[in-house]
Amino acid sequence: MKRLITIAITATLLMLPLLVQAEGLPSITVGIGQAADPGETSTALQILLVLTVLSMAPAILLMTTAFIRIVVVLSFVRQAMGTQQMPPNQIIIGLALFLTFFVMAPVFTQVNDNALQPYLDKQISQEQALTAAVIPMREFMFKQTKETELELLMEIAGQPAPDNMEDVPTMTLIPAFMLSELKRAFQIGFMVYIPFLVVDMVVASVLMSMGMMMLPPVIISLPFKLLLFVLVDGWNLVVSSLVQSFF
Repeated sequence: MKRLITIAITATLLMLPLLVQAEGLPSITVGIGQAADPGETSTALQILLVLTVLSMAPAILLMTTAFIRIVVVLSFVRQAMGTQQMPPNQIIIGLALFLTFFVMAPVFTQVNDNALQPYLDKQISQEQALTAAVIPMREFMFKQTKETELELLMEIAGQPAPDNMEDVPTMTLIPAFMLSELKRAFQIGFMVYIPFLVVDMVVASVLMSMGMMMLPPVIISLPFKLLLFVLVDGWNLVVSSLVQSFF
């Protein structure tokens, strides 16, 4: 629980400096009627923008973590088994979140030690805290991003080839990282599908040879796929492979 609270505080710390000035948030008065001066309208629009971005902050931060690969692979596992909504979406998302916290624990620890705690102790400013927090996140994303995706995004953005990692903008690194994660997730998903596809083909061939063409093969193959998954300890294999793929 303490780690989750730290992560939530860190997320707020990362987003606020981009949205508000260092002097603090302006006061808000909610009412009906025309604004007395343009400044009030500007303040209201700024607060609306802050609230909108803050509502999307968790999703934005998740896109810079291991969550993408994990949740896509877990979804592939469920579809390959053919169990429809089992496990439910809440369990898939929950397992993906906790595995993400597990994988990202070293990165979050660096963010907490180098950015959050010094900022709370008033040793550094908001801008310095933001810069220090982005560094470990960028290092993680660089390790998981392939050069082909990074070159593609740099070319689309019309930016020259970087000499080092510092020359790559964060706004270019994030979509390149997301593309790399999706590519790896689909590669792992393909490998997950193969054994279940073999079971479906064997069951379909047996039913056809018995002349039972009107019986859907899925009805017969589902128990065998579940049995195969349980016998090989499938969840442990999937989770261990996923976690080890980040190291």
